[in-house]
Amino acid sequence: MLSVPFRTFLCATCVGLAAAEDAAGQQPAAQPPARPTIAATRLAEGESISVDGRLDEAVWARAVPAANFIQIDPANGTPATEKTEVRVVFDANAFYMGVTCFDSDPNGWLGFQRRRDEFLGADDRFMWTIDTFLDARSGYYFETNPSGLIADSIFGINGDNRQWDGVWDMRVHRSEIGWTIEVEIPFRTLNFNPNSDTWGINFQRTVRRKNEETIWTGWPRNQGLRRMTNAGLVTGITNVTQGHGLDIKPYGLFMSEASPGRGKSGMNGEGKAGIDLFYNPTPTMRANFTVNTDFAQTEVDQRQVNLTRYSLFFPERRQFFLDGTPFFDFGSPTDADLRINPFFSRRIGLSAAGTPQKIDFGTKVTGQFGAQDVGLLHVRSGEDGLLPSEDFTVARVKRRLLRQSYVGALFTRRDPRIDGADATQTAGVDATLATSRFLGSQNLESTAWLLHATRADARTGNNAFGGTLDYPNDRWRARFDTSEVQENFDPSMGFVTRRNYRRYQQTLTFSPRPNTRQVRQLTFTAAGDVQTDLHNDALARGLDMTLLQVNFQSQDQFTIFASQNYERLDAPFTIARGITLPVGSSYDFTRFRINAQTANRRMLAVNGRIESGGFYSGTRLERTANLTVRLRPGYIVYLTGEWNRIRLPEGNFSTRLYRVMGEAQFSPLVALVNNIQYDTQSAELGWQSRFRWIVSPGNDLYVVYTHNWLDQPQFNRFATLDKRFATKLLYTYRF
Repeated sequence: MLSVPFRTFLCATCVGLAAAEDAAGQQPAAQPPARPTIAATRLAEGESISVDGRLDEAVWARAVPAANFIQIDPANGTPATEKTEVRVVFDANAFYMGVTCFDSDPNGWLGFQRRRDEFLGADDRFMWTIDTFLDARSGYYFETNPSGLIADSIFGINGDNRQWDGVWDMRVHRSEIGWTIEVEIPFRTLNFNPNSDTWGINFQRTVRRKNEETIWTGWPRNQGLRRMTNAGLVTGITNVTQGHGLDIKPYGLFMSEASPGRGKSGMNGEGKAGIDLFYNPTPTMRANFTVNTDFAQTEVDQRQVNLTRYSLFFPERRQFFLDGTPFFDFGSPTDADLRINPFFSRRIGLSAAGTPQKIDFGTKVTGQFGAQDVGLLHVRSGEDGLLPSEDFTVARVKRRLLRQSYVGALFTRRDPRIDGADATQTAGVDATLATSRFLGSQNLESTAWLLHATRADARTGNNAFGGTLDYPNDRWRARFDTSEVQENFDPSMGFVTRRNYRRYQQTLTFSPRPNTRQVRQLTFTAAGDVQTDLHNDALARGLDMTLLQVNFQSQDQFTIFASQNYERLDAPFTIARGITLPVGSSYDFTRFRINAQTANRRMLAVNGRIESGGFYSGTRLERTANLTVRLRPGYIVYLTGEWNRIRLPEGNFSTRLYRVMGEAQFSPLVALVNNIQYDTQSAELGWQSRFRWIVSPGNDLYVVYTHNWLDQPQFNRFATLDKRFATKLLYTYRF
């Protein structure tokens, strides 16, 4: 049963939000301004575009540009200091954009990154979002920089998937006027409503040396590029085609591996082949079928030091599972310190230790069907050593309501294909009510969710539920979260950090913007956290405070944190080998933290943290340092170190973690990345060297070498645990 406070919270917020949305719709004064519009120009018969970044085809001169960008920062609401123009043209098969980024200092550009999908925190950049369904809930995100980096993602109400790699092409040209961008996005790369000639669209530009952000529309700081309710419109997109909507993507793989530290010393080589089929049964739906799937090209997980009582969370990195993830997202806290995720795709085809398991086949369908967002997934894993063959099924549907809201349902099923094993299911419902017109122009959002997971050995205590009320706006932000996870809630395809607790969180943030030449923004935050068991006896209390955060106009940052913590252990906590804190013990401790970082735009950037204070029955000193060296565009070295010193009456210990990453990005299409990691908790040294050549959009060559060693200090050596070499070629045929 749902608790009385939760039912009261849910009813009150739903009624309040619905009333706010309805009232906004009835009051003319609250209506948003007309959305700016750009007309797409159709290529004349016989015309074509050569994607080279120069914008020298005649059609670009005919197209009317989107211009008059407005500053988000630093001078919010004033015209951009550097002019930007965007033109849109199309033919039957593709959507083209021509962008001119004028620059009064054309040699002052910053463009260190070239590798696909890397983040651009140090570079000039141009970004755009496209809402092809004009539903203001989902869309496609693209970005580039003066070095020609290609990055993209798909996003929805509850999340963003940057691992999505769409098939599209782009080139950048730098000249005495600044830099120009030419983009080609085939219509078969996008899902869209074929009965509408209008899409939502918006553009944003960063001039990093000025720390200036400008946007076409949506310049108030609580709006921005991804709030599609405030996007502009591109019109006139008619008589276009996705072809047959069929992509065939075969792959060939050769892999050789040995595991001398795990009892398999000889190198074993094998060749494999598989195929992915992508088909759009309608322009709004996308189906994917994969046979003999392999993920040899996947990047290794980043090492983490775990000084908590709970399992670490590692994100999904495999492309098949990442494609279409916004259609499977759920309203529970899936990206918090205590995660409640009913569907976590790393449960499929990976052991608990992250070892890959054979996948025989998989199929997926995502898209829009009428007023519903739909996601369906079925995967069969193959028998692999001690791991049995299993069937995994997920079904997700969201019904769109009002302007920014939805109600949805989720079902998962995991069925081991062995005699006597029972299938397990998880079912859930969730709803989000959101408006961007609260009090005229403010954001307000409420989410509620409920989950039930079956277990053969338990018929009660199998539920989890919760809700959120969020006021995410510039200057002031307030948020309240509540959740309950019962003792037998165990979604077999999900990830749950802990069980048997109730949680209440409150956060208030104040971020004023003083009008000075040195300081851009100050931030002060107070966050309370109360956790109890299901009998309402306290398990943990916390008060986290950002005493001061200063964001400088130079893009440097300095922060001071303080926290007061109480924790009672409801289970023994083995914090290190030979050191266990007993069940029932309770601890009060205070900690302080100082963070400082220099601007990422610098060739040498530093980000450091020092944290000290109480830690359970003793003390903990933590120091972290990150150094980024940008030698020249495309050549970057990242150095990371983390040191912990723990002193407890039960025993003393230390941990260390080191990481070195070197990137040689020869062009936006060719990159070599070396990642070396070592941590004392696992006592393992790992190295991955990963080469990727994007021969053409959709066609890739990977060469990957991975080697892991075990630290054996008694012999003063590192002994090989395992090593693997793999080369993989993927090719895309489009029909």
